[in-house]
Amino acid sequence: MNPQKIGYARVSTAEQNLDRQLDILRQQGAEVIFQEKMTGTTRDRPELNRLLAHMTPGDTVIVESLSRLGRSTKDLIELVELMGQKEVQLISLKEQIDTSTPTGKLLFTLMSALAQFERDVIVERTREGLSAAKARGRKGGRPRCNPNKLKQALKLYDLGQHTVAEIEKLTGVKKATLYRYLQQRS
Repeated sequence: MNPQKIGYARVSTAEQNLDRQLDILRQQGAEVIFQEKMTGTTRDRPELNRLLAHMTPGDTVIVESLSRLGRSTKDLIELVELMGQKEVQLISLKEQIDTSTPTGKLLFTLMSALAQFERDVIVERTREGLSAAKARGRKGGRPRCNPNKLKQALKLYDLGQHTVAEIEKLTGVKKATLYRYLQQRS
């Protein structure tokens, strides 16, 4: 199969219009265009998944902007790495990035390094924060359920006169917590 130029267009809401992106992608020679109206914060997007399955070595994916492909740097880098593994190039028109060029490859290598640095800094800060909290006698995790309210919720459940949703409203004990303690009793 001959390499293809594949377009991907996305808007966040059903009210928004894809026409401008579609026109730009067609002008750039996109032969196949995957399009969807869905938030970019969700990684599991049906048309993006179809695009990823459709790609073959030598293809070029064209987007109007990197923000159309993904919202987070991490997702963008993972997508570009996946494309690289499949020997597919990426062109982002707004940012003027073309991974088939040395400059485009360098830019994405730098972005990957910065994203990894960001992940490492977050891990380090989290560890420091947990250590500082531990030194002050605080423990991490979810706050414990009020034991008196839990006893009340268990009694209400045992009476069988209320639904779990009603017990949650009456006591403030969440369904998951109630079920967890009920399971522990068994």
